[in-house]
Order: sequence, then structure tokens, then C-alpha cells
Amino acid sequence: MPIEKFLGGISRFQKDVYPQHQDLFEKLAIGQRPEALFITCADSRIDPCLLTQTKPGELFICRVIGNIVPPYPDSLGGVSATIEYAVGVLRVPDVIVCGHTDCGVIKGALHPDALSSFGAVWNWLRYANVQSRQANPSSELLLAVTEQNVVTQLKNLRSHPAVANRLLEGNLSLHGWVYHIGPGVVTAYNEKSGKFETPEVEEARAGAQDSVNDKF
Repeated sequence: MPIEKFLGGISRFQKDVYPQHQDLFEKLAIGQRPEALFITCADSRIDPCLLTQTKPGELFICRVIGNIVPPYPDSLGGVSATIEYAVGVLRVPDVIVCGHTDCGVIKGALHPDALSSFGAVWNWLRYANVQSRQANPSSELLLAVTEQNVVTQLKNLRSHPAVANRLLEGNLSLHGWVYHIGPGVVTAYNEKSGKFETPEVEEARAGAQDSVNDKF
């Protein structure tokens, strides 16, 4: 059974992983200072910490289908509260909205009738603000709509008071990413060009840290 697999993983964590990193976990037990709020889809194929090679305590993660951020004050709830806490209380310096290829929510937004029997999901699709309708979209259209959805959610983020205030202060940056699952690459939104491009990576910092795979 799957639950037995998960419980076995917990046992291995307690036996093999925790003792090697006890100092880190004891430090995290008394507080957190995450470096970014990472808003991404609940899709099981995405692991934010594996993707970014970050350790526990470095990312404050919000997972919700379609990586959707309802505009303020619509649908006040878990997503808006998470944003407010991360930006207003924890004062993270960066917020990342990360979409991904082959997203079921984007497919649903393109063909909402297929999800009409799932009321909560169907209602959530409107925040993707997808105008096109296509039952069997091409990969090119699906990617284009996925990218546009990320841009839409960045716009919605700016409507949240905690975000707007920090932007006025000049100490918060917003970023839009798309994770391409097959090739394992990420493209980032360039506001000046209006396109998603391969980001320039600062190899010096990346090289100075051991990978998460090595540590955990």
C-alpha cells in the first residue's frame, strides 16, 4: 500500500537523514527566514526544492492547482493568506510564480466543459483568464497559454496589499517561471521583451554550494 511506502520513507529519514543534518533541523525548529515565496502548481511532478536545489528553510512554498493567485480581494483564503504571511510577516525578498508544461488546469481552462462536474475546479479555472477554447490544444498553444497564465498571476499578485506595499518600498521582486518537465529546464519571464527566456545563471553562487542531492 502507498501509505506503507511513505511510512517507510519517514523511518529512513529518521534513521539515516536526520542524524546527518541534526544541527540544521534543530536551528529550523526555533524559526525560519526563507529567501523566497515559491508559488507553484500542486502537480505531483514538481518538486520545488529539487528543482531549485535548496535546503529546508530556504523556500516558503505555496502549492495550488494551476499556480493561480486570485486577485485581491477575490477568493480570500489559503493562497492570499500565504502571500500575506510570506511577504508581510516573513518579509521574503522574492516571489516566484512557477508554471509548468502539460498542466491539467491549463488544459481544463482551454476546455472547461470537461471539468463541469467538478464545481470547485471549474470555478477556479476562471482565474487563469484563458479566452481561447480548444479541446485538443497543440503543444505550442498549451505552452503559450501556460506562459500567459504565469503573467496573469504576476499581475494578480500586484493587487495584494502586502505585495503592493513592498513593491512601493522597493524591496520585493516578482519573478515568473515555466518549468519544462521533459528536458528539465526553466524559462523566466522578461518583462522588457514580454517573452520567456532561458535565465542567466550565476554559476559562482551555484558552484559554491553542494547540491541538495549530495546533502539529502
